[in-house]
Amino acid sequence: MRVSNGSVEVDASGKKAGRGAYLCQSPQCWQVGLGGGRLEYALRTTLTPDNREQLIRYGKDLVKESISGRGE
Repeated sequence: MRVSNGSVEVDASGKKAGRGAYLCQSPQCWQVGLGGGRLEYALRTTLTPDNREQLIRYGKDLVKESISGRGE
């Protein structure tokens, strides 16, 4: 979501104030959302390098969770 100071952060609860965009918990959703400027378009902002890195890390953490959650 985009907060009042213009930065972008993850709001897993969906309850923070600001302009939001929904991405499902699937790692593929995050790859698509961060690719091609789709998330930036939805949030009506440009991601800073720091914001982009934060979101990429969050997406990678989803991959780790989905792999560890398989019980292998």
